[in-house]
Amino acid sequence: MLIVFKAEGAADVMMFGDVAKALMAVMGKEATDRGVITVEQLPGAIERLRKAVARDKTEPQVLEPERGPARENEEEQVHVRLTQRALPLIDLLEHARREEVPVLWGV
Repeated sequence: MLIVFKAEGAADVMMFGDVAKALMAVMGKEATDRGVITVEQLPGAIERLRKAVARDKTEPQVLEPERGPARENEEEQVHVRLTQRALPLIDLLEHARREEVPVLWGV
């Protein structure tokens, strides 16, 4: 399942449901199929994601292996870290904060 985060005037951020729900939890949001981050909630959500990114630099957190062709050797599998998934969402949240618009998903 894909979840798409949207904010007026910005490009959508699309991610697999399990990754999106993990990032929702980091932001302090209930991991649901539909939801909103209000303008008032944006600063806190951004701060939580930035702290998680900072922690990821010292204590790497893998959110999912990159999906692609099967690999012969498990050690060659590329793992995608929290930082790689969080940065596009942080950019979207920053845009929404500047423009004072909410961020929606599942709509």
